[in-house]
Parts: sequence; structure tokens; C-alpha cells
Amino acid sequence: MENPQSFKRALKIVQELIDQDVVLAGHDISDGGLAVALMEMAFAGNCGFNVHLDEKAGVFQRMFAEELGLVIEYDPINTDQVLSRFRNGGIPATVLGSTTENKNLYFGYNGSIGFHLFMEKARSWWEETSYQIERLQANSKCADDEKKNIFSRRNPMYKASFTPTGPVEVPDAVRDQFPVAILREEGSNGDREMTSAFYMAGFRPWDVNMKDLLDGRVSLDRFRGLVAVGGFSYADYPDSAKGWAAVIRENPRIKQMFDDFYSRSNTFSLGVCNGCQLFALLGWVPWSGIPDKEQPRFILNASGRFESRWSTVRIIPSPAIMFKDMGNSVLGVWVAHGEGRLHIPKKKIYKEMVKKRLVSMVYVNDNGDLTEQYPYNPNGSPHGITGICTPDGRHLAMMPHPERAFLKWQWAYLPEELNKEWPASPWFKMFQNVYAWCADNP
Repeated sequence: MENPQSFKRALKIVQELIDQDVVLAGHDISDGGLAVALMEMAFAGNCGFNVHLDEKAGVFQRMFAEELGLVIEYDPINTDQVLSRFRNGGIPATVLGSTTENKNLYFGYNGSIGFHLFMEKARSWWEETSYQIERLQANSKCADDEKKNIFSRRNPMYKASFTPTGPVEVPDAVRDQFPVAILREEGSNGDREMTSAFYMAGFRPWDVNMKDLLDGRVSLDRFRGLVAVGGFSYADYPDSAKGWAAVIRENPRIKQMFDDFYSRSNTFSLGVCNGCQLFALLGWVPWSGIPDKEQPRFILNASGRFESRWSTVRIIPSPAIMFKDMGNSVLGVWVAHGEGRLHIPKKKIYKEMVKKRLVSMVYVNDNGDLTEQYPYNPNGSPHGITGICTPDGRHLAMMPHPERAFLKWQWAYLPEELNKEWPASPWFKMFQNVYAWCADNP
């Protein structure tokens, strides 16, 4: 870096352009040079480019020199603004070319072809090493499926079947009428996000540890809602949530407390991720009384490993009170689990679930269609199932994490038009729905 002040001015200009929504994408050229930076941007955008340069420097030097520099993408209508900002700051700037949808990578230099590649071919070379490592680390079929599917990916087709709304102020005296237990065990996480979501919806969240229940300091009798959060209870050592479930099932007093809560007509429960696995092992979903050997439960992901991804799901019309008026919404959401593949030992159970409309959420591809394909379906659940409710809709279990996306800034990807159209994250309606239900069912 020969001139730190120039670097500082360039950084400031770029940050200002980002703040003004002028910059669409960007990449530095210090690792592989200009050609590599352009190709990596094309890989990420699943598109092509048409670049032409006329310079005295040699083509190899210009394309692959790992010097200070950056590439930014912007709408052509902003060309004059972008160039003037950099030039007024004493920073050299050159228009390289244009982004294309035809997925050809064309680099022209002084009237000659520097290189011309098909983007998908170049991307397959670029990802080959990672792909081969992936085949050794995970189920090789899943690695093969992901390699095949990434080239046909498009922007997910998100939609909400309602108009999202944000939180409203709720007096403390009103909150006290709606206490909800945010239940955790040794190794749990996500309780803070879940607490925030329920608080913003008008509830009075209580931080409840299983030891509080075991020691008799707290009882579930006082709560309207019970939320079992995600995480890795007992480090998932005996299988996910199995240790947590054993603590409840093997203690007669605690089991009776949970059974009583489950049966009360004015209570609701939500199990997310590790909590979803817990509810299955407790026999809470899809309905109580199923023999253990026939009970649907969640087992090791088809990939054979932990999956943490931003996925797309469709909410299916069901009795679930938390999903009221949300049916057919297609939304992005976080998943993070090692054992999320639904296993239904008996076909008759699945048929009954479908008949009673107890499947409340499924994984979908970028077109919004139900899928079992990896990585759209990150765990291989049959029929894409990732959410189940009870016939009365009061109890809901789901593997994805709505509490990690109930605010718009938590979304890993959100199209700008929806960011402007939606006043709030659609996931917040889950928590608003159950608050309204509690108010109507004292």
C-alpha cells in the first residue's frame, strides 16, 4: 500500500455508495486478480459478464495482478455518479463492461479475446476441490445432488399470504395475564431470541430451566404457553433430545406436570429444533397415545452431518393456531440441526396426518414446490415435512427457527422489493397469532 490516504478515500466513497443503495455487488481483486474477482462475482450471481479493456499493460498483468483494487456492480443509470465520485476523490476508476444473463464469461482486451468461458464450466472447476472434500465428509449422494442443483438455482419465490405487521406496545399488567415458559435444558440455545419474539408479541416470557421444574421452584401450572427451544441438550450424546425426554418421562411427577399442561384446553406449546425433537419423543405430535415403536420422530440427516442453512419453506393450511391465516406463504428461514429427518415408522400414521391436515410446513425449492432434493431439503425428510401440529392446533413442532427470522434484518436474503413492501418479518405473525388466541381463550 503505497498511499494509505487514497485507500481510505476509496473505502469511504464505497461505503457512501453502499449507504445510498448504489452498489449492487462488490469484490476486491487482491486474491487472484481482476479476472478471478469477476468470475467469483459471476459464480455468486449465477450470471455472466461482458468485459472489454483497452490498455497498454499486458493482458496477463492486467487480468491476474494481485494488487489493491476492487470491482463494484451498479445500475448503468448511475455510471456518471459513480465515476465522478471516485475521480473527484482522486481514485482511478474504469468502466469494465456489463453483467449478462446468458452466463458467458467474456473478457476482451485491446480488441482481442482475453478469455471466453461458459460460467457453469468455470464454476465447476472452481468448486471441484471443495466438492471432492465434501464427498469425503458427507453422504456422497448429497454432495453430488448439491453440485447438480446449484446451477439451476434462482432467487427464491418468497410470498406472504397476509400483510405482515410489527409489534405494538403492551402494558405490563396485560403481559402478566399471558405468561409463557421459555424452557431450556443443559446445552440449549436460542432462548434469548425466543424470549424477544414472545415479549414483542405481548407475552410475559419466563426463563425456565429443567432444574427449576425438578427442584420444585417453578410449576407449569402458572403458564399459558410452553416453548422448548433449540440447541444441543446433553450435547446430543444419546441422540438429539433423547436425554431431555428421558428427564421428563422417567420422573413421574414431572411427566404428570407435562401431561397436565398438554391436556389443559387453554394452553399452547411450540417446539423448535431440539424442542421439536423433544415433542416427538414425548409423543406430543402429531397426537398423543401413539405407541413408541410407531411414534414419528426425527433422525440423522440424510447428509450424515449437521446442516446450518438459510432454507425455504411453505406453510401448509392446518389447524395450527400459530399459523392462522399464514397458509401457502413461502418464506426463508434458518435451519441448524444434525437430526432433522422425519421418520414415520408406520404408513398409516402418515396417511392419518395428511387426512387430518397435521403437516403444517414443508421444504420447497426456489420455485416454491415441495421437494426432497438436497440442499433445498437439508435433511431428507420424506414429503419435505418439517412441521407438525396436533388436531386441535394448540401444539406445534417444527425444525426451522422462526425466532431467528422474526425481524427482517435477521433474514440472510430478502429481495429489496419485499423489504420495502413488508413492514415487518412475516414470521412475527406466528407470535401475534398465538397472543390473539390466548386473549380469546382465557
